[in-house]
Amino acid sequence: MTDTAPPSLCDRAPHVPADRLVAEMVPPPRFDSVRFDTYIPDPNQPSQTEAVRVLERFAAGLGGAHAVGGGKRGFLGLGSAFGKGKAAKAPAGPRGVYLDGGYGVGKTHLLASLWHATPAEPSLKAFGTFVELTNLVGALGFQQTVQTLSGHRLLCIDEFELDDPGDTVLVSTLLGKLVDAGVALAATSNTLPGKLGEGRFAAVDFLREIQGLAAQFRPLRIDGEDYRHRGLPEAPAPFTDDEVRAAAYATEGASLDDFPSLLAHLAKVHPSRYGALTDGLKAVCLTDVQPVPDQSTALRLVVLADRLYDREVPVLASGLPFDRLFSEEMLNGGYRKKYFRAISRLTALARDAKGLVG
Repeated sequence: MTDTAPPSLCDRAPHVPADRLVAEMVPPPRFDSVRFDTYIPDPNQPSQTEAVRVLERFAAGLGGAHAVGGGKRGFLGLGSAFGKGKAAKAPAGPRGVYLDGGYGVGKTHLLASLWHATPAEPSLKAFGTFVELTNLVGALGFQQTVQTLSGHRLLCIDEFELDDPGDTVLVSTLLGKLVDAGVALAATSNTLPGKLGEGRFAAVDFLREIQGLAAQFRPLRIDGEDYRHRGLPEAPAPFTDDEVRAAAYATEGASLDDFPSLLAHLAKVHPSRYGALTDGLKAVCLTDVQPVPDQSTALRLVVLADRLYDREVPVLASGLPFDRLFSEEMLNGGYRKKYFRAISRLTALARDAKGLVG
């Protein structure tokens, strides 16, 4: 136990320069060492084994010279993975693979493995979440983002979701230009590409853009249960405020915040900076966890949960358990898959934090 008060996330207001956003477009620390051979398919889910096979062939097909204008020449041999072992000969076709499946089936593991397996220098490969990609456009501007990414061999987009019409038009145009420049695409999502935006906004009004996005990808379904809870004990019940505070003081590198105050602070920090908000932390300790009051706050919390999970930062909390953060209306609405992913990840981080107490 130390008398020095733990740092508070509410005291942090990080500035993230644009060049850092570009440099950090690599798999997050949790996925530094993952590879296809470290992915353990569920023997009851043959689609998981098939996904590894397809993506290994996809990675091998990305070797050689950069495929400038490749969008008009087919899908870099992906036909050999999806078809009967013959190279793709079609004059046109998707230049992306789209991993569709529920939360916790290992999609990000596979996407990061694809990034690692692609035979190109790290500077020619980019990996980021959908939110990070749109944030990059906001930081660099559209034309500079196209110029920055158009020389890449591969762009991996994790958690691909369209939340508003602006994102739909922006990303549709961006990916179209990158495909024309010869960039191969890979993405993960809980929603089929043709269903993006459904339940979030009047997607029918942007059907052309959504269909254009869907045309860039060839879906690859991955079935299975959430591996984070497969065969593992239930997440620990929340601790008391005193236990959380004591653990925060006793744990080097732990932060300590009141949950409602943290939610209010997140509204003042752009989501592109949530990763930097957690720089250097070994644990996050939260007291008085309460239901999230509204959808805007809930979506910000989802982004923070993703960044904490990527960085393997345990979360110790008092108050309500994490599976009661979001209202029934939220869990039944258009963003339900985001919320279930956040619950899944925060539950895993709460399990990781159990050893901080006592």
